[in-house]
Amino acid sequence: MISSALLSVVDELQAAVGRENVLAAHAELVVYECDGFVIEKNCPDVVVFPRSTEDVAKIVRICNSADVPFLPRGAGTSLAGGCLPVGGGVLIVLTRMKQILEINLRDRYAVVQPGVVNVWLTNALKGTGYHYAPDPSSQGACTIGGNVATNSGGPHTLKYGVTVNHTLGIEAVMADGTIVQFGGPAEDPTGLDLTGVLVGSEGTLAVVTKVWVRLTRNPEGVRTMLGIFDSAEDATNAISEIIGAGIVPAALEMMDQGILVAIEAAFHFGFPLDAQAILLIEVDGLEAGLDAERDKIIELCLKCQAREVRQARDAAERLLLWKCRKQAFGAVGRLSPSYCTQDGVVPRTKLPHILRCIQAIGQKYDVRIVNVFHAGDGNIHPILLFDERDHAQVERVLAASGEILEECIACGGSVTGEHGIGVEKISFMRKLFNDNDLAAMERMRLAFNPHNRLSPGKMLPTAGACGLEQKHPGRRAAL
Repeated sequence: MISSALLSVVDELQAAVGRENVLAAHAELVVYECDGFVIEKNCPDVVVFPRSTEDVAKIVRICNSADVPFLPRGAGTSLAGGCLPVGGGVLIVLTRMKQILEINLRDRYAVVQPGVVNVWLTNALKGTGYHYAPDPSSQGACTIGGNVATNSGGPHTLKYGVTVNHTLGIEAVMADGTIVQFGGPAEDPTGLDLTGVLVGSEGTLAVVTKVWVRLTRNPEGVRTMLGIFDSAEDATNAISEIIGAGIVPAALEMMDQGILVAIEAAFHFGFPLDAQAILLIEVDGLEAGLDAERDKIIELCLKCQAREVRQARDAAERLLLWKCRKQAFGAVGRLSPSYCTQDGVVPRTKLPHILRCIQAIGQKYDVRIVNVFHAGDGNIHPILLFDERDHAQVERVLAASGEILEECIACGGSVTGEHGIGVEKISFMRKLFNDNDLAAMERMRLAFNPHNRLSPGKMLPTAGACGLEQKHPGRRAAL
């Protein structure tokens, strides 16, 4: 039963942005009860679809007047519960703000709304000689606003850098409803780097409504290779050898035998299904020197017991290889009805160790785990397979996930490289940071979001739910 106070908020939102842009019926809201982290679910009280920055500002002011929590959402591809409406409240879905507003090749930037899907910008730039470098594996679905929220990476960010390295400026609606611009098209704006503060803040500081992104010139040449190994340890040793030789590939990805089975069934590329691991390696740049780099990589892989190293014969084969890699997570549906993807980071030299630990943890909890990850920068993505309808399996998956992330910390790494903290990993923040560190982060959050109505219960262990959860204590929060 919707309370009278909430009905009033719904009426105000409909008046502000149009009845067709507001959802309040439970059958419609349940679609938004979780993101890609399906283990935790909670329905928002209202879903609203702004079409402009001014719409977002109106929505935020209405929520503040009613003391109702609110949070932004993009395509819902977050894998850590970053879009989970803890305590309910108003979910601001930005997918209808989907225009590429400007492409300026002369000054090498583009301006996009937050709901622009990453690959749309890639496609819009085809034939121009430029591209947008951050390319998450989910780029066919994820939005640039969501990429900004979690500082997303992707296969080619080993060489080119993550989202923050390609974000020149941000327009955002602050927690009080004011509209502010940080940075812009200029390369080196003066003052504090508040753009860098917002990138990776997971929607806890402001609602991003426009992004200026840097465009990168296409490389003159590309060499794409597939290294085939009879052991995962040999493959990870090859990774260290390549980087240790002073070569920084554009991309260096690893897939193990478990995920290869699903990918081959989906795409029929011709992967050797008896291989225990493959490396997808790409170097790019000026044509002069690329063949030498390719030959050195092949030599190092063979030194590490690679069975063979293939080179993509042409652009079509290269694109198919990358299609297999970037749609690997979609192929997991052939292996299991549900899966949970972790996002730890370890030093590259610790990759053999962490993969052995992952295998042992999977055996300990009777959870099947397959691996596909950004091996070049030590960003692992073990995929834990289970059936979310079986509570016992869910509990084992959560326990196994926790042990994997604990081991990442023990290796001197982190619990996230690009998926964010969301709600899934809040408990690990105290293991990564001391009280002084967390207090400094909390002061920053309160400077932007003093009443904690924006994205409560996210990222920081001190950021509890507020608003409707306090007024309706019977409502079950997600954690």
